[in-house]
Amino acid sequence: MSSASFAGSRARAWLWALLSAAVVVLVDQLAKAAVRDSIVPGETRSVLPGLRLVDSRNKGIAFGFLPGHHWLVTALIVVALVVLLVYFARHSSRPLVWLPTGMLLGGALGNILDRARSGSVTDFVKLPLGWPPFNLADASITIGVLLLLVVVERRE
Repeated sequence: MSSASFAGSRARAWLWALLSAAVVVLVDQLAKAAVRDSIVPGETRSVLPGLRLVDSRNKGIAFGFLPGHHWLVTALIVVALVVLLVYFARHSSRPLVWLPTGMLLGGALGNILDRARSGSVTDFVKLPLGWPPFNLADASITIGVLLLLVVVERRE
């Protein structure tokens, strides 16, 4: 591959990663706004069997871990994003690595926006069996991690 096409593929990977991150942030923020505008905190609405919508506020990270440690949570998120972006910068030519990168970046930014705006993250998807509420940014992060593992482990 010539250096010009290599640089072009890297630029396209960055563009796709940033575009997918922007889509995740947009959809996440619109969904959270709809929940905040239509569901009273503490209220539960059944959508499908086993799937409920709630308006819950999470001051920690995943599943409420580290509540009340705002600066620690922020530092952990920043460190994780820096590691992700360094990895992506070094491996952006790998096929499809832009997708999990965009999903992780978008999910993290969606939750950071909530923390900056209100000091907590709006969670609204409630599954059965005591699973803690989560949001679309959390789902994007979880799926992004799984996809990143697939991309990293995939043979060229």
